[in-house]
Amino acid sequence: MNQPPDATSASCREQALAAWQRGDLAAAEVAFRRLLERQPHDAEALQFLADRQWAAGNAAGALELLQAAHRAEPQDAGVLHRLGELQMLAGAWPDAVDSLRKALQLAPGLFVAGLRLGVALERQGSRHAAMLAYLGAIDTAQAQGRWLSDDTTAPGLRDAVKHATRFVASARRELFDAIIEPLRQRYGRSELARVDQCLAIYLGEQAANLPDPRQRPKFLYFPGIPSQTFYPPERFPAHARLEAACDTIREELRAVLAHAADTLVPFLGAPSSAAVAAELLAASGPQDAAWDAFFFQRHGVRHDAHCLRCPRTSALLDSLPLVRIREHAPETLYSVLRPGTHILPHRGVTNTRLVTHLPLIVPADCALRVGGETHVWQEGHCVTFDDTFEHEAWNHSDRDRVVLILDSWNPDLSEAERAAVADLVAAIGDFNRAGQPAAPPSTQA
Repeated sequence: MNQPPDATSASCREQALAAWQRGDLAAAEVAFRRLLERQPHDAEALQFLADRQWAAGNAAGALELLQAAHRAEPQDAGVLHRLGELQMLAGAWPDAVDSLRKALQLAPGLFVAGLRLGVALERQGSRHAAMLAYLGAIDTAQAQGRWLSDDTTAPGLRDAVKHATRFVASARRELFDAIIEPLRQRYGRSELARVDQCLAIYLGEQAANLPDPRQRPKFLYFPGIPSQTFYPPERFPAHARLEAACDTIREELRAVLAHAADTLVPFLGAPSSAAVAAELLAASGPQDAAWDAFFFQRHGVRHDAHCLRCPRTSALLDSLPLVRIREHAPETLYSVLRPGTHILPHRGVTNTRLVTHLPLIVPADCALRVGGETHVWQEGHCVTFDDTFEHEAWNHSDRDRVVLILDSWNPDLSEAERAAVADLVAAIGDFNRAGQPAAPPSTQA
């Protein structure tokens, strides 16, 4: 540890910094060496002198000084980043990987360190680890408005960033191809031709060419299937069981509503999604807009306590051929639209799955509009629609409107295509999560 500063040490530091600022590196070096005589563990002086040693061609001396700076300030991510950078330049790739990883553990927002870590891992032949490092660096930088173009990238980093971007794209393609390959082997390549097209569209390798301009998936478009807003009930024979059990489902719903204050949650989440809710909901009356939910399953996670409270509804949902994708689906719930609430026009994520409503409580002056086509709910009669078309819903009455919502596979997908989409979406989720920007961010060139 540094000794307590004294007047002489302070004077040496002041002289060193002044000389450094005016570009007199030789004078700065002299002053920093005098400072180290009194403060042998001063990290700033050690770093400066390390750079001088590197410039003079003394790589070993530079690395030794930076190691000393790290020992003096073990929580300083900047020291570790610089140490990793010089270790790379010296060809000490394993040491560089270790230093850069430690730097990122201390400061995850150091996206340039992440870029250099990717380079070091790639040089070692660790292709998957390099891809994750590059992906994390790119996503973190872009979350801060950097690396979006040449104008937002420091000139000295442009080639490296472009290489990292190409590397990630190639590795991502390889990863997703590997996910689908076992199904190609099982079902035959021709059976998954549309899945291959879907993946190419997702990766930006070919245009989507959607047949209906009203349709615009936010995430994944599956080509070669009919584009339509509402689907006829005969395409979903299992939904007849829902309709036959409507009275039973409504009975369990009313028990839930009797304790709504304790069991319902905002559909869009709160408070983290408050901004999203403000954009999506509007009030058409004196009451505040509200869209509440009682989830049986959300993002593929079962809400056991809720299922126990509505055992007959839950058992019926379990018996249906719902969309099942790890960490994504099914999503089943009682959806409660409060009086005077208007869910503003928006679009869903993919046409591979459709949304089904079983209307349970529907006052007058409530409706659903999909792609400009209006549907008025009828209690006990399922309606299924493609939410990648712009859609909206409203309750202009003075009572709650409640529907049971569930996911349905698009019936125009084959068994093989459903299996491939399930595996692919789960893999995309894993991939995107691996590259999520970490906090806190750092300001860098």
